[in-house]
Amino acid sequence: MNLEELRQYCMSLPGVTEDVKWEDNLCFCVGGKIFTMAGLTDTGTLCFKVTPEQYSELIDSEHFISAPYLGRAKWVFMHDFNYISENELKEWIAKSYEIIKAKLTKRVLSQIERA
Repeated sequence: MNLEELRQYCMSLPGVTEDVKWEDNLCFCVGGKIFTMAGLTDTGTLCFKVTPEQYSELIDSEHFISAPYLGRAKWVFMHDFNYISENELKEWIAKSYEIIKAKLTKRVLSQIERA
C-alpha cells in the first residue's frame, strides 16, 4: 500500500476530512479529531490510536513504538507501514477511527450521519 492508497482508504470512511499539520503530517480526522497521521516527508511512517490493551501488545512487537508526544494517549508509531499486510493496516486504521468516533458528541455524530 502506498500513501495515495492509504489516503483513499481513510477518505472512504464516513465523515473523514484530511489536513496537513505540523508541515509534513497528513492527518485524517473524524469530527475534527485526528485518528491517523501519515508522514509526507518520511514516506511510510504512520501513527494511530489504539486501546490500552492493544498499545501494550503493539509496542512489544518489532514494528511499533510509542508515538512521540502521543504515547501517553495510547498512540503507536510505525517507521514503515508496509511491514504489515494491507488488510491488517486497514483494520488498525478502522479501529482507530472507531475509537475516536466513539468519543465524539451526539451533535457531531449526527452531523456525520447526515453528511
